Amino acid sequence: MSKLEFNDIYMELAANLAKKSHCIKRHVGAVLTKDTRIISIGYNGPPAGTHNCDEEFPETGCARDSKGSCSLAIHAEQNAILYAVKNNASVAGSTLYVTLSPCLACARIIYSMGIEKVIYLKSYAEYKGLASDEGVDFLEKFGVKTEKYRGEIKGLTELI
Repeated sequence: MSKLEFNDIYMELAANLAKKSHCIKRHVGAVLTKDTRIISIGYNGPPAGTHNCDEEFPETGCARDSKGSCSLAIHAEQNAILYAVKNNASVAGSTLYVTLSPCLACARIIYSMGIEKVIYLKSYAEYKGLASDEGVDFLEKFGVKTEKYRGEIKGLTELI
């Protein structure tokens, strides 16, 4: 049996975390790592203790903001970063694995927190019908390494 690479393990975990999301629009998972260790995980959804969109708004999901995004959701990468910081873990120098490339707002947070690398599974631009991945472009412009995951995740069901 061959051993899995850490990239494969972390991206598979991010994909499985995405399945925990209660969002009816898109499921996204994130894993924050440092020195081959997981320091935090996250998936998209409203703040803890508020509600679950798929239960409270099963037909439409939560209200949308002016750009068509969920007005109540915290993105998976934001949840992973917030949980790490809440628990006094340093995220500077870490690598973030996420199933959807970061939006521009998340990219600003990633850069500001000193995360060194982002590995993403799918393109936010393709999902939103945008010309380019603004978040990825921002990160690259300011020296954060980005990489589209090219490995294979076996046995993974299609993400919503």
